[in-house]
Amino acid sequence: MKLRVIAAPFVADPATGVCIRTRLKGLTDTDVRVLRAVGAHLGRLAAADLAERVRDGLAHDNQAWADRKRDITASSTARWAGSITKATHDQWALARRGQLAHIQSLRDAVVMIEHRLAQRLGAKGTHGMASGYRSAHEWFVKSRRLATLQARLARVEADYAAGRVSVVRGGKRLLHKRHHLDTADLTEEQWRAQWESSRWFLSADGEAGKKHGNETIRITPDGQVSIRLPAPLAHLANAPHHRYILTGLAAFAHRGDEWADRVAANQAVAYRIHHNPGTGRWYVDASWQRKAAPSVPLEAVRSAALIGVDMNTDHLAAWRLDPHGNPIGAPRTFSYQLDGAADHRDAQLRHALSGLLHWAQRTGVKAIAVEDLDFTDSTTREKHGRRRRFRQIISGMPTARLRARLLAMATQAGIAVIAVDPAYTSKWGAQHWQEPLTAAHPQTTRHHAASVAIGRRALGHRIRRRTPPPRQHQSDVAGHRTGQARPGTPRREETRHPAAGTRTRSAKPPGSKNAGNQATQHRSGPPTEQNSLPLSV
Repeated sequence: MKLRVIAAPFVADPATGVCIRTRLKGLTDTDVRVLRAVGAHLGRLAAADLAERVRDGLAHDNQAWADRKRDITASSTARWAGSITKATHDQWALARRGQLAHIQSLRDAVVMIEHRLAQRLGAKGTHGMASGYRSAHEWFVKSRRLATLQARLARVEADYAAGRVSVVRGGKRLLHKRHHLDTADLTEEQWRAQWESSRWFLSADGEAGKKHGNETIRITPDGQVSIRLPAPLAHLANAPHHRYILTGLAAFAHRGDEWADRVAANQAVAYRIHHNPGTGRWYVDASWQRKAAPSVPLEAVRSAALIGVDMNTDHLAAWRLDPHGNPIGAPRTFSYQLDGAADHRDAQLRHALSGLLHWAQRTGVKAIAVEDLDFTDSTTREKHGRRRRFRQIISGMPTARLRARLLAMATQAGIAVIAVDPAYTSKWGAQHWQEPLTAAHPQTTRHHAASVAIGRRALGHRIRRRTPPPRQHQSDVAGHRTGQARPGTPRREETRHPAAGTRTRSAKPPGSKNAGNQATQHRSGPPTEQNSLPLSV
């Protein structure tokens, strides 16, 4: 079978965005009423502005943007109008990108179904292509689905060409819960509270050079929060210049020193105030852009040890490797559970990544190797057919969230992230590394072997272990021979026919019986178990 070309590893760009959150404590009833009034008023302006932007479609230009901002300024302030129009633009652009991704997904599904319909019933797949359908009934059902997808594709392509997008302020998922309150375990009042709070607008962009980095929502280094009220709500002000000062204070624990330094230097800091109707709590997010750190060259990263990480649906399997690609110490597993609410899932990911980065800092590792995974085009049933379990596995992997979290947390910890091609890492890792590593570490799994393969690929070594020569050639007959290929050797990752001679003897993975203690047997030479390690390049 012809193997696909394996892309070269690269060092991912460090994260430049920072976002921290804290709870607004000590708010009075008057504070809550003012926040609700401002959020609802600005939310109505944001909804009207988004509707106008969607109607403009591709005909929108800078003049239309200026006209929209001018209209909103009359009912708020110039800075509130700038934040609303910018948020509208970003939301429309996000919907546009999602629409394009949906078109590509539909096209892939149509191509796959057309290919499988063209095959004879029961035909096996060749050269990596999908096989034919198993029965005439399945063939007929898929032909009907093809017609449905083609009609849907034509409709979405027409919307994309015309610049029409579909956006729901508050979220389509929450909107659909209104018709399934029993399933969502919500009452109509609870749903209404969530719907209204999700459509409020209390976000303000930062401004460099202004007092404390923001003129609209201002937070002093002492934690005092003040809001510039829109013109129709100016009568609610309790401070000069139409400002309202909240009774509660904001104290940022995480990266609080970094935030305080920016505020004291009047550098731009954006804020967003939001409400959780389930708990009745109010929160404020602070975000800013920091200077992009220079990327570490790949060759510099390869000169030291690194950690290879294999991502799975419920855990991260990791192993530390030296610069020569040899596993060091014992494997590590960092578990997480992706069930429950979104906040719980996000906390689980942060906990697992924190354990991984703390381990890297304790061992002095400055780089982590991960697979450059993207399953956006691989989760459809058209591509994998009846393999429902496999589709569920790849759909359950939080690739996008894990990538974003890992880059942000690794940048803060000063650790580089190397992305490698995920092709054949699990298969070749289990084939070449699970057996020998199980001899010294019985807890080694297939995923830990894959982490070794990922780390070796990041270091520029081939995944296959060095094979020993026949015993008669291990001395001076013809010199020491090995199957190790240099990093620049062409086609070094491809499979090859097994060489003649003895194979490396090592323990089997868990489930098979290991050999006894051969050191006590009366035979010449060292015990057999010693031939399995060390593992060298």
